[in-house]
Amino acid sequence: MKKEIGIGFLVGIICNIIGVILCTFIVSKVKHLDFQSTFKLYSQSGNLWMLLTLGALPNLAAFFGFLRINRDYRARGVLMATFLAAICAYLIYFV
Repeated sequence: MKKEIGIGFLVGIICNIIGVILCTFIVSKVKHLDFQSTFKLYSQSGNLWMLLTLGALPNLAAFFGFLRINRDYRARGVLMATFLAAICAYLIYFV
């Protein structure tokens, strides 16, 4: 059980990282900047939490994918990773 939750948590963290990278690339194409400039712009303006919360959207697909194939404990791990991303975004926004 702990191993399954750990696998789900790892999948959730990886999906979140991929989501942040994809969101940064999309925003950089819209603003006609490169990846590093976009990331630096958001971190300096205090809006890094936006990229983090938008990056958590692929966790939705992983969560429901695990539920569809009856891997409930892995889905719990993805949910825990999503909560961790939400807490980090909250701390970045208010601190």
